[in-house]
Amino acid sequence: MQHPRLYARQRPRGRISSVAKILFGSKAPVIECMLVDYSAGGACLQLEKFVTLPERFEVLYGTTRKHCRVVWKRGLRIGVAF
Repeated sequence: MQHPRLYARQRPRGRISSVAKILFGSKAPVIECMLVDYSAGGACLQLEKFVTLPERFEVLYGTTRKHCRVVWKRGLRIGVAF
């Protein structure tokens, strides 16, 4: 049985399908991903392939840049909090 608190959201999320970029460190490569859903407090990112990411990084989508921390990982999907 799944624990209900594990999937509780503090803010409603909207589905979106937009290209985003993961940025960390000036010498690290930019990693492209898909922004799957988004809220004021976090997002779900879909990677194209497995990559090692730090626990904290920036996400750039459109003209918006957010500082993020990883809160969960499932396969190629990553949940981040802003």
